[in-house]
Amino acid sequence: GTEPPFSGELLNEKRKGTYICVVCKDELFNSDTKYDSNSGWPSFFDSIADNVTRKKDFSHGMIRTEINCKSCNSHLGHVFNDGPLPTGERYCVNSLSMEFNSDE
Repeated sequence: GTEPPFSGELLNEKRKGTYICVVCKDELFNSDTKYDSNSGWPSFFDSIADNVTRKKDFSHGMIRTEINCKSCNSHLGHVFNDGPLPTGERYCVNSLSMEFNSDE
């Protein structure tokens, strides 16, 4: 299940740090790649190294690209091609799938 939009604990997180997988604790996203997409979920324009995998998702009558943690295959959300430069991608991630480790 997906958390309702604009309800996630990490949506408005502004501190510097790293977002990690809630299941296996692997690093997924740096705060430097987070931006406000107005989608209602935490959004990033890039992931850390190759720690996020992709696969086609045909659920709910749509064709999307699901993103998962590479280490444990935990569902993170979806990636779309409407993000900012330099990647042009928007990783739309459920807050419930991540924890935040602050550098501050």
